[in-house]
Amino acid sequence: MEEYSRYSRQMILKEIGREGQRLLEESRVAAVGLGALGSVSANLLARAGVGYLKLIDRDYLEINNLQRQILFDETDLSNNLPKAIAAEQKLRGINSEITIEAETADLNPETIEGLLSGVDLIIDGTDNFETRYLLNDYSLKKKIPWIYGGAIRTEGMSYVTLPEDGPCLRCLFGAAPDSGSIQTCDQVGILAPVAHLIASFQTMEAIKILARHFEAVERALWKVDLWSRQFKTISVEHLKEAPCSGCQNREYPYLNRRLGARTVTLCGRNAVQILGHSAAGPIDFKQLAQRLSLEGEVKFNDYLLQYRLASYEITVFSNGRAIVKGTENPDQARNLYSRYIGA
Repeated sequence: MEEYSRYSRQMILKEIGREGQRLLEESRVAAVGLGALGSVSANLLARAGVGYLKLIDRDYLEINNLQRQILFDETDLSNNLPKAIAAEQKLRGINSEITIEAETADLNPETIEGLLSGVDLIIDGTDNFETRYLLNDYSLKKKIPWIYGGAIRTEGMSYVTLPEDGPCLRCLFGAAPDSGSIQTCDQVGILAPVAHLIASFQTMEAIKILARHFEAVERALWKVDLWSRQFKTISVEHLKEAPCSGCQNREYPYLNRRLGARTVTLCGRNAVQILGHSAAGPIDFKQLAQRLSLEGEVKFNDYLLQYRLASYEITVFSNGRAIVKGTENPDQARNLYSRYIGA
């Protein structure tokens, strides 16, 4: 009986109804970043019946993630799973009627087309403005809505970018700030409720867009300090006339950037990502583990290998990409990668 169907409690809402549910089931959404924001958004979208979810995250689970990242538990941690894989497994148990695809990958100018091709909407769960500005450029070029979200300490904000009804994120904030000038959760902390609130706002706006209720979409920048219970919306209508090269001139500098040295310092985490690649195909973790075990502690599964020695930890994925913890120096990280993993 429809009264007891999976989506019955949202279908009785006049804002959704049968037609809105059909539109959700036909929609394709990418959640980029599966931390505190992305794990909540992906969870809510799966439960709402969005027909296709692509889960994209470059990282693996750590114990401090469990304080706020709602899709993960201690079993996932003990199994040493990448976030995307753990999220996919959890969401398949929540809703087996939808299609879920996990990608343990770094979203960058080289990979973005392959990772986001064919989606109708993008939810931001990332932790840096470089990636957000990349998403913004992709959104403008492909005319795909995306929903920015950020949360730190007890504060958060969100904004919906509709490519043909600006302004965009670059209109709001100008050039991407230098990574060293931005505080991160690793540096100053975060309370889970504020991240969950921002992610819920993002998901609500996503549902409005997917159900074709564009008239109800929040077109202001939405901010909150949950500790002091301060909520505000900031009008950005005047920025539609701002001299934004993306909105007005169709210029997409973040899509066209070269990766250069192929290293990314993960601000606040004392870690560097190496965008390596395996020319011979996926790395043979068993063979690599045998070689590395002579000098340090090694563990691996189907998705990644972790190698600990002295004050460093190297996590390498099957395509050769790695995260080197214990340094923020790209040269040192590359030297460690070259020595232990390969050129």
